[in-house]
Amino acid sequence: MALQTEALRQRWATLTKCVCDGARLMVGQGNYDAYVAHIRKTHPDQEPMTPTEFFRDRQNARFGAGGRGGFRCC
Repeated sequence: MALQTEALRQRWATLTKCVCDGARLMVGQGNYDAYVAHIRKTHPDQEPMTPTEFFRDRQNARFGAGGRGGFRCC
């Protein structure tokens, strides 16, 4: 019974992570951990943005701050 419970717990954790990641992408917020892993792997000479900087960068990219284009409803 404990094995089934652990398997269900793992499946639930995977499902909730997928749902949360999908929701973040829908509102223009990427996955910070994936970003850090990417930067460390492909740009080892660069320091990754802080979580706050990353959040702001993703917001600016989505809503077009700083002349970056982005989504506008009007």
